[in-house]
Amino acid sequence: MTQEYTATPKDWFEAARPHTWPNAFAPVIVGTGAAAALGGAHLGRAFLALIVAWALIVGVNYANDYSDGIRGTDDDRTGPTRLTGSKLARPEQVKLAAFVSFAVAGVFGLILSVEAGAVWLVLVGALCIAAAWFYTGGTKPYGYSGLGEVAVFIFFGLVAVLGTEYTQAGFVTVTGLLCAVAVGAISASVNLVNNIRDISTDQASGKHTLAVRLGDERSRRVFTILTMAPFAVSLLLSFSYLPTLFALAPLPLALASIMKVRRGAQGAELIPVLGANGKAMLAWSLITAVGLGWGWWDLNTPVPYTAV
Repeated sequence: MTQEYTATPKDWFEAARPHTWPNAFAPVIVGTGAAAALGGAHLGRAFLALIVAWALIVGVNYANDYSDGIRGTDDDRTGPTRLTGSKLARPEQVKLAAFVSFAVAGVFGLILSVEAGAVWLVLVGALCIAAAWFYTGGTKPYGYSGLGEVAVFIFFGLVAVLGTEYTQAGFVTVTGLLCAVAVGAISASVNLVNNIRDISTDQASGKHTLAVRLGDERSRRVFTILTMAPFAVSLLLSFSYLPTLFALAPLPLALASIMKVRRGAQGAELIPVLGANGKAMLAWSLITAVGLGWGWWDLNTPVPYTAV
């Protein structure tokens, strides 16, 4: 009997996992803020970086859908639509969608690198694409070995924030590094809570994610630390840029996520935490970016001289 594939545009949209998109937007926003702290923000390059980051995360989501689906590790999972595992679309179509997304990231990354006068960044972009594919792709996916959160911290934290800052300002700074650590940490928390939700099914399918390796209780403790990291960074940034203290505003949203996770929420109960931490991360990045730009403007605004 011929298999019918019935994926709708809505299914394709949900499989791109829009709840993860803040992980792409936040580092570019706060990286632009770090550049603004140097007086070097460039909105055109920020837009290019935004497309690169968004295309990468859509690509990695489709790549995960494809790779997990053909391995059968998505057969019994809660959460967003799985095109391959649910047999809504041909595996080849999902794989193509991933490669098209990576191609978009590559093209706009090349344009950004040339525009910023740093063609060597193309190599960094190629590494990002390789990391996105081999997260669950290839014969030995590193996402199955507990390195997923490390990769998220590196590529959607350090690389994305510092890369954004460098392409606009021509430098990376301690301020940018602090922002990169903050975004990388809370971004990794989103990945971690997703894996906490799937501990039992991942164990059964042979996926040794960080949550599987740490166990349920310790994973929830690590989630707490990662979620609180941006707010600790806000306190540090405030010594040089006082307006960044306003970035403590999303703290109640983060605390609500922590309370839900620490109280032992399981399965589908953890799905809202993904969105809540994504919103907290995005809000923190927006407010911090504005605070850094405001702080630079305040420090560099001439004070009128009045003769006595």
